[in-house]
Amino acid sequence: MSSTRDFTGRLLWGMCLLAVSLAACVPTSAFPSTPSETMTSSLVPTATHTPTSAPSATPTSRTPPALPIPYQNNDLTPFGSPHTYVQDQCQYLQDKWSSTNSAAGTVVMVIMFHSIVGGNTSNPNQISEFELRTLMNKLHDEGFTAINTTQMAAFMEHNGKIPDRSVLLVVDDRHNAQYFDLFFRKYWTEYGWPVVNAWISAFGGTDPALAGNVALSEEEWVDYQAHGDSSPHIAIDPNSTDEFVRHDLQGSMDNIQKYFGKAPIAYIWPGGGFTPHAVQVARQLGYRLGFTTNPRGPVMFNWVPLVDKQEAERPTWIPEGPVNDPLMVLPRYWDSDAIIHISDVTQVGQEASAYAEQNKAIELEYYDIVCAAQYGPIP
Repeated sequence: MSSTRDFTGRLLWGMCLLAVSLAACVPTSAFPSTPSETMTSSLVPTATHTPTSAPSATPTSRTPPALPIPYQNNDLTPFGSPHTYVQDQCQYLQDKWSSTNSAAGTVVMVIMFHSIVGGNTSNPNQISEFELRTLMNKLHDEGFTAINTTQMAAFMEHNGKIPDRSVLLVVDDRHNAQYFDLFFRKYWTEYGWPVVNAWISAFGGTDPALAGNVALSEEEWVDYQAHGDSSPHIAIDPNSTDEFVRHDLQGSMDNIQKYFGKAPIAYIWPGGGFTPHAVQVARQLGYRLGFTTNPRGPVMFNWVPLVDKQEAERPTWIPEGPVNDPLMVLPRYWDSDAIIHISDVTQVGQEASAYAEQNKAIELEYYDIVCAAQYGPIP
């Protein structure tokens, strides 16, 4: 019996040693009594999380940040507040931050030239050749580059690439070729600056200035766009008939297409007159841009200074907001005082650029959470 008890004791002792050995080989973390910090930390975003261009694996687990309001400085654009027009927020952000497009803060100063004279001026709508030269030299010294309407449309519609400081030089009304040679060819030759002509189509093929202007068009530095089909100008207003509106817009389209070999994309509203109905007709006919005579400030992508109601202090300036199409009612500076606004335009671009960089991370995070899965990475 004693030998049996000894054997049983030794067997039990051996089994205990084996159990102890097996327990020592298993990590204690495999049996947590409660979830540990180590297990849960990988599920919590860190404060230094950087959004990527690819959609999140679980987008519903992230809350998109609130997007910043548009840049604004009432001191620099006192005659209008910025209006946006791109309805698709994701498309806007993709166009804004694409490296192949214009940099944030790219600004365009649109200037209208009504009448330039070689000597002294005789009325407020004129500037002298000396004033023209001074303005153009100032624009060049401040780093501006002239663009044409095709570039302007691409920029305003989807932030197409243009120089950071751009100017659109719009010469109102028909002139003979010598006018452009005398006042503007110099800047095409020296700087490569095109000029836009707001061409009046009323005289058709009998216009004595037509042949010379067609020749300039073929040189591709004078960009002819529509400025009505009646002379003298009859500004469109709420009393204008649909027949007159369509005649002016379609007549301009047909004339330029016939004699200059291209369809105009911009309508420079004669006398600065427009209505919501006229803008709708212009869009139906294929116009992509429209220009008023209201000098409310410069423009940027998805940013046009406008007003929504008539202003008592500026009764002749038609409010553009009710049109609900900012691209068809773009502002223009007058040539007579454009030079004093160059510094303001420059500052708008600089401030808008800095404001965009300040909010870039927020906008890219929003895009990553809300847009990337459908729109893909930003180029």
